[in-house]
Amino acid sequence: MLVPVKWLRDYVDIDMNTQEFADKMTMTGSKVEKVEYFGADIQKVAVGKILEITQHPNADKLIVTKVDVGTEVIQIVTGAKNVKEGDIIPIALVGAKLPGGIKIKKGKLRGELSQGMMCSSEELGIPFSMIEESKRDGIYVLDEEYELGADVKEVLGINDALIEFEITSNRPDCLSILGIAREAAVTIGKELKYPNIEVKESDEVAEFNIKIEEEDLCRRYATRIIKDVKIEPSPYWMQRRLIEAGIRPISNIVDITAYVMLELGQPLHAFDLEKLESDTIAVRRANGEEKCTTLDGIERTLNNDMLLITNGEKPVAIAGVMGGENSKVGDNTKTVLLESANFDADSIRKTSKKLNLRTDASAKFEKGIDVNLVETAINRAAQLIEELNAGTVLKGIVENYNTPVTEQKITVRPQRINKLLGENIPLKQFIEILESLEFKCELVEDKVELTVPSFRLDMAEEADVLEEVARIFGYDNIPSKMLYGDNTMGLQTIEQLFEENIKNSLVSMGLNEILTYSFVSPKGVDKINISKDSIKRNFIKIKNPLGEETSVMRTTLLSNMLEVAARNNSRKVEEFAAFEVGNTFMPMDEIMPVEKKAICMSMYKDGIDFFDMKGMVEELFKNIGFNKYEILPEKNHTTFHPGRCANIVYNDNIVGVFGELHPDVLENYDINKRVYAAEFDFELLLTYRNDEKLYRPLPKYPAMTRDIALLIKDEVYVKEIEDIITKNSQGLVESFKLFDVYKGEQIEEGHKSVAYSLVYRSKDKTLTDEEVNKVHENILKELSEQINANLRL
Repeated sequence: MLVPVKWLRDYVDIDMNTQEFADKMTMTGSKVEKVEYFGADIQKVAVGKILEITQHPNADKLIVTKVDVGTEVIQIVTGAKNVKEGDIIPIALVGAKLPGGIKIKKGKLRGELSQGMMCSSEELGIPFSMIEESKRDGIYVLDEEYELGADVKEVLGINDALIEFEITSNRPDCLSILGIAREAAVTIGKELKYPNIEVKESDEVAEFNIKIEEEDLCRRYATRIIKDVKIEPSPYWMQRRLIEAGIRPISNIVDITAYVMLELGQPLHAFDLEKLESDTIAVRRANGEEKCTTLDGIERTLNNDMLLITNGEKPVAIAGVMGGENSKVGDNTKTVLLESANFDADSIRKTSKKLNLRTDASAKFEKGIDVNLVETAINRAAQLIEELNAGTVLKGIVENYNTPVTEQKITVRPQRINKLLGENIPLKQFIEILESLEFKCELVEDKVELTVPSFRLDMAEEADVLEEVARIFGYDNIPSKMLYGDNTMGLQTIEQLFEENIKNSLVSMGLNEILTYSFVSPKGVDKINISKDSIKRNFIKIKNPLGEETSVMRTTLLSNMLEVAARNNSRKVEEFAAFEVGNTFMPMDEIMPVEKKAICMSMYKDGIDFFDMKGMVEELFKNIGFNKYEILPEKNHTTFHPGRCANIVYNDNIVGVFGELHPDVLENYDINKRVYAAEFDFELLLTYRNDEKLYRPLPKYPAMTRDIALLIKDEVYVKEIEDIITKNSQGLVESFKLFDVYKGEQIEEGHKSVAYSLVYRSKDKTLTDEEVNKVHENILKELSEQINANLRL
């Protein structure tokens, strides 16, 4: 909210510089966004009057003027086209300073002496937004007869500052000059000077009818009638204040309604009474597809939820938002009906939003307004109309106010507030603070019963009062204290430690952690070729999504991971390795979805294959203590390549899957290289992990090594070989290692050569060749019988 400091001084004596005042206001809760100064760079610019204009003898585009600046008549040469004899204008005298570092010196222009400069609004540093449109080009011509030689800063009111306040949504009472003045008075310890409102009325009594059909949406509606209206521009001081506060002046009547709205915070509206064609105002809901052409010339279609102001039959305004074109005040208006009303905040907000029409009035109504302002504001407007000689105010207010609001009371405990603040504020000071905020205080034993001022719509309970006391007492006056109480040691949970171990392990292997959104597009599962009957297609839908791309909660991390991989690939990132530990959401319960944590890994790089991913998976499992698992081939997972995919299985539970992504999936993401990925169930890994680490003494007895090369069919997996070796080792095979897989000219078509190194060792004795040969031959025999594996010679 823009607040001209000069206007603010009408209600409170500010006896400090503007920046100091702004800092104090911020400390008491009225946050200042910025302070803009007017006239700080202007010196020796006075009011002058053009007495004579003659053509320059040596230049067709220049004129020579004689200007009276109060103390003397000076000569100024100028090329301005918009001045004439008798004009009152700003004159920068010799030695003057203007914004931008401009200094005025005596000189000659084409041989003629020039003793100053006529100034435009731009040269005075006045923003265009604060100048009437007709005065933006050329020399700034003043409207009135001011004292010649007077300081232009005083005359134009550019000797002060403009403060922009950030008003929070819970303080609608501060959306006015008077509201800010009320806060300023409390902040700097000064008395608030309310405007003295006295309306001079004619003897003629105002007669009018007001009907309110929706009292829950319009609690109070008041009108005054103004006759003998003279539509003309409002005085400069009013236009200046309106412009500085961000409102464009229009005419005296309209400007007065805007002025009162800014001053008091209560929007007003002026109807041309003759255009109303009725002696009745009826406030009701719109009927179906009823239409109303608003002041901006746009015909708007209304629905049953919207509140209308009508003349008993047809709409003349959309309540609290904008007036109607058919009843607006114009140049020929002679009689005005002033409206001041209190509308339901929710109703105005919904109407404004549905019509996509936000106005200064709706912005105030939708936050809530003190119902008692209705009478104050309409009387203030009537007073200004009379003072500016804009019309004659008829006697009396015509209003409909059937259910007056009652005073709100809150009981507070000063001792408890002091305890919560950690400061012992004396009761006398406690009450003085609240009374300065216009609360009425009554001491009842150890409690204080407060009567809340009607403009404080944000007050509901003791906690609200605590905040008021704290901010006025001064947050900087409340000492910082260490928390006290029973201390407990903060420790990570088992799950948090497990997750940290996973992340550390993956980072140590060169993967980067990523974080993606939990709300995704339902098309993601199509892009990763999830089967049509998969539970992962059963989404939790977001009721009010930002768009289709973020309309459901994810059931897998893989689609998010591939979006990141695709983005890196499209930006020519040659190597990619990333992981994410995040939540997925399954609608297992009608009341609350099941939130499950998952781990996802992915990578691409020239020269890597399925076994690189397999090695990373095995290393991860080793680091987190997940040991007794099987890696089984998976040929039916539609996301992965059917021949390069495997499941991680523990006790018949599939813990996860990894492998090379299916070419169709890569095509969906426009990735032109092989990508490997894995996804695991975090909770199953946590459940089946084994944190125990067993240590054995170094072996006392020597080992014996046997190498075997087996010819087997291509479809036989090496795991089958390893299972047979393990089952028939009789406790003597300490370890075995696959060191070669070969296919070539010497190998029969459809077969492969697989070579293992077996290490034999006993814990109890030194093995003999006969003992090792017996176990070794039995292993070869079982390999031959079970998988038709022949020893390659």
